[in-house]
Amino acid sequence: MSQSLTKSATADASPPGTSPGGRSLQGHPWLTLLTVAVGVMMVALDGTIVAIANPVIQADLKAAPSEIQWVTSGYLLALAVFLITAGKIGDRFGHKTTFLVGAVGFAATSAAIGFAGNIQTVIFFRVLQGLFGALLQPAALGLLRGAFPAEKLNMAIGIWGGVIGASTAAGPIVGGLLVEHVSWESVFYINIPVGLIALALGLWILRDVRSENAAKSFDVPGIVLLSAAMFALVFGIIKAPEWGWGDVSTVVFLGGAVLLMTAFAFWQRVAKEPLIPLSLFRSVPLSAGTLLMVLMAFAFFGAIFFVTFYLQNVHGMTPVEAGVHLLPMTGMMIIGSPVAGIAIGKLGPRIPIVAGMLITTTAMFGMSTLDAGSGNGAMALWFVLMGLGISPVMVGATEVIVGNAPLELSGVAGGLQQSAMQVGGSLGTAVLGALMAARVKDTLPGKWADAGLPPVDPAQSEGLNQAAQLGLAPPAPAGTPQQVVDAMAGAVHDSFVSGMSLAFAVASVVAFAAAVLGLLTRRGTTDAGPAVHI
Repeated sequence: MSQSLTKSATADASPPGTSPGGRSLQGHPWLTLLTVAVGVMMVALDGTIVAIANPVIQADLKAAPSEIQWVTSGYLLALAVFLITAGKIGDRFGHKTTFLVGAVGFAATSAAIGFAGNIQTVIFFRVLQGLFGALLQPAALGLLRGAFPAEKLNMAIGIWGGVIGASTAAGPIVGGLLVEHVSWESVFYINIPVGLIALALGLWILRDVRSENAAKSFDVPGIVLLSAAMFALVFGIIKAPEWGWGDVSTVVFLGGAVLLMTAFAFWQRVAKEPLIPLSLFRSVPLSAGTLLMVLMAFAFFGAIFFVTFYLQNVHGMTPVEAGVHLLPMTGMMIIGSPVAGIAIGKLGPRIPIVAGMLITTTAMFGMSTLDAGSGNGAMALWFVLMGLGISPVMVGATEVIVGNAPLELSGVAGGLQQSAMQVGGSLGTAVLGALMAARVKDTLPGKWADAGLPPVDPAQSEGLNQAAQLGLAPPAPAGTPQQVVDAMAGAVHDSFVSGMSLAFAVASVVAFAAAVLGLLTRRGTTDAGPAVHI
């Protein structure tokens, strides 16, 4: 029976994307790639476009600083918690259906956010938006795994990564233009036509591919344990900078995450149809690829978080100008991802991944040498190297994780890849942020005194420290001589750059560790197993 199903699926798929009569484009690999890229583009665009709108949302809805933080944190938390479960849903019910539900839900919640009249409603629908975004991403990788033969999968993932890079690059620019010339609501409304296009293309183009070995039931206890563990971990990481890493609340959440993850691992050993079979991690390349994704995201997203503040607050750029200055990096990601896919197809993932992380290490170290007066040429050089280095790692690690998983677990593998990125990025932002805050707090008094400025009142020192961690010079009283204003700004900017340099230096060490780990990766070798085309 398995052999007949495999033969039938193969015959049905040949030539690729056509029916026996040659009239249908359903299942065409490259059109499948186009379709999933349109859907995932919404999620990638949303990752950067909303950050530009946050200050306007805060002012318009009179939100407290802690509330506006949850416009972003609520979305990321929902995304991180639900990704692996969403991948399992795709494996169980089919990636096409899961993808279409995610696309429609993401567009609908975007519309609801635009119509929201208060910050609480915005946060609620941002959480729902994160849940639907979690459905989209693993389903997209599962559809690519089913549509492309193994030798072309890395090329497809490379182009897919290029689309994500382009969307990420466009976010600050598009967001800045929309907020400045239309409204903050339009930042969310833009997802509606994109979602409708993804739905139309999905109904027309996508063909569901499932493995005959896919699980027939859900591991509900496993889902509950993993979701609770991921919530405790990511929430603890998000709040640690505010609470303090040694605070009881931080220890409770992070310690609880460890206990819940241990309980989850034990349950997976005894469950009849586990959510994530632990045998999956017997693949050394898959395990290495997952940890590599965590380290890469830690270094890249953790360090790059400070760049926007450096450009806007230290160099005085507008959001649109900052987005334009980041184009050398994001542009290299757009170009580099498909090129990396070709290189990985010819050389395998190991050499491109190791070379990419070494280039990233160099770029991180170079970024640590920037100061408040660095010119555009120096910044552009390191941005170009950053984009060039990250591209083969994003593509290669994704191919290693998804390609080394059985077809019936392709959705779970896609969720695992995305979860690793979310956890690594959140952890990097929190840890490097804490290191930066400590460095700013240590250096600011000395910089302030060296500038000949009078000591700060103890009641105001904490506010000054927090502003300096963002590169923001405090407002000077009316009538303050310009020389004093410039001295205050110089002390703050120098302290900020000192903290940013430390963050990039630590990130370069983490990037080098990821390069060493890349030596354990290799091309996907698992047997896809019997497939059913629906």
